[in-house]
Amino acid sequence: MLKLKKSLGQNFLIDKNIINKIISLVEIQGKSILEIGPGEGALTEKIFPEVKEMIGVEIDPLLIDKLKNHELLKNLNVIKGDVLFYDINELPITNPVRVIGNIPYNITTPIIFWLIEQLDYWEDAFLMVQKEVANRLVAKVSTKSYGRLTVMVGAYIDIKSKFIIPPDVFIPKPKVDSAFIHLTKKPTPLIDDNKYIKFNKIVSASFNQRRKMLKNSLKSWEFSDQITERINFSRRPETLTIEEFASMIE
Repeated sequence: MLKLKKSLGQNFLIDKNIINKIISLVEIQGKSILEIGPGEGALTEKIFPEVKEMIGVEIDPLLIDKLKNHELLKNLNVIKGDVLFYDINELPITNPVRVIGNIPYNITTPIIFWLIEQLDYWEDAFLMVQKEVANRLVAKVSTKSYGRLTVMVGAYIDIKSKFIIPPDVFIPKPKVDSAFIHLTKKPTPLIDDNKYIKFNKIVSASFNQRRKMLKNSLKSWEFSDQITERINFSRRPETLTIEEFASMIE
């Protein structure tokens, strides 16, 4: 086992039962797979023989060397670097890809927004993330976990939490539970690309003061009569559905 780097948030999945459970959920045969952070290859070695093509993007050079010397992964195309600095359509693989990865907790949100920015180039995604983040992503309206992340991501992506993963199946053991989630793209995003910035500002302003009524947290914004008739601005942000937030954008 290599010495782990805390700065990279490395937690390697080692439990064969969990790995097999993941493989049973992900229909990989004949697909193009992009794995984010293959690590030591525990999941990669199960996927690679079954797929049409696969690449891994790994930031740790020591792990890249280990992957290249792995008996079952010698022909795997491993890209060195931070996946956030790559565009999927520029990677040497057929699009749309299916994305899979055990995501470091500190970059979960950036990776999900990275996927939103590249909706045309991936089919779906299976990610291992911190359970608390998964709860926020799938939160129901008017609950404590429902917030900016729920709304921003939910305007573009549908997410299902498949199962919870305990800490003791990783090395080193994280201090929290993880969750295995499935991301699929909405057939039609609720917000057009050219309205994304405005949408983000309104949603952020709303939840920055989530205990205040919208008429107070959004008092610097002007809305048309049609919107003010449709939305009661005396409500608090956590009571608005994702669709209602989207309807505030003209």
